[in-house]
Amino acid sequence: MTAFDQDLSARLAAIRAEGLHRELRRVDSAQGPRIEIAGRALLNFSSNDYLGLANHPALKAAAIRAVEKFGAGAGASRLICGSLSPHHELEETLAAFKGTEAALSFSTGYAAALGTIKALLGKDDVIIVDKLVHASIVDAAKLCGARIRIFAHNDLNDLEEILKWAAGNIQHPTRVLVVTESVFSMDGDFAPLREIVALKEKYGAWLMVDEAHATGLYGANRRGLGEELGVSDRIEIQMGTLGKAIGASGGYICGSQALIDFLVNRARSFIFSTAPVPAAVAAATAGIQLVQSSEGKQLTKQLWSRIAEFRSALRTPHSALVSAILPLIIGDETKAVTAATNLRERGIFVPAIRYPTVARGTARLRVTLTAAHSAEDVAELLTSLRTLDFGL
Repeated sequence: MTAFDQDLSARLAAIRAEGLHRELRRVDSAQGPRIEIAGRALLNFSSNDYLGLANHPALKAAAIRAVEKFGAGAGASRLICGSLSPHHELEETLAAFKGTEAALSFSTGYAAALGTIKALLGKDDVIIVDKLVHASIVDAAKLCGARIRIFAHNDLNDLEEILKWAAGNIQHPTRVLVVTESVFSMDGDFAPLREIVALKEKYGAWLMVDEAHATGLYGANRRGLGEELGVSDRIEIQMGTLGKAIGASGGYICGSQALIDFLVNRARSFIFSTAPVPAAVAAATAGIQLVQSSEGKQLTKQLWSRIAEFRSALRTPHSALVSAILPLIIGDETKAVTAATNLRERGIFVPAIRYPTVARGTARLRVTLTAAHSAEDVAELLTSLRTLDFGL
């Protein structure tokens, strides 16, 4: 073993000792309420495919048509010769869906966050982020060079104090950007977007909202939480992903034409990446169209029914807003892994979520429900959880 591998092996041993070791699990089936892992069919409660579109015939047909016409790869970055008509069709569909002037698609949501924040901010600027924002936003904040301020999760008083500081203590003109998620990925709770919008306008800041876990699920047109709360037109930068409720893959930014034109010229993760493959782009367009259809409306209704069934067993307080993310907090990392293993032995797949994805001591089983689950699937999950003494 080389000195290089010895060093890595020692670090891996430390990770294992903390109960934080991860490994890839090969899935030999399409995404759905049941997946095949190591030759076993498991009831899957870990997917972000909230509307069950990842294996939908309409998305598969769109992907096949795109491959037949445009091939397997885009061939180059968008600014060279890779800007294929499916990319433009997706962005036109996205902008119409979100009710914005324009949209820009990226290879991933991670790339969308890094490219956008790095393009907009520099060392003389300020970025203010919720403590629980996604890792892509944290990394973008560090890379852009702006002064970083973190406000306590969904704490409006803390946010206002930081905005006051930015407005009152910086002597030269500067850009101030507030970044939050609308539905938080690990807790399934919601940002107070109306109040955050009011604060950013009071202090002259900009707002970027990651709607990854809300797009396709909330609002009259299922545009996201911004639409649900009536503030989407007051959010400068709407970000999201195409691999969750939309059922495909990729990331996007929606906003003004000036924003999109600027990102085309300055977002490095866009400029220097080969364009996303035609199949994924076409599938995303089909997914957005399906979300807006009567079938999409019915799928959303089915999802809320499954969530209500699960929440009734949890005896959670009634809420006007609920999400498909239902965390079962265990705390200890090793105990969380053991719980996930025990569920897997019973045919239920819910991986343990641990540090650094969540804070130390808050390890959990992150249960996610989809429209593709049946009432019987939810009942089976609840029976297994009761057997493992989860207090249900």
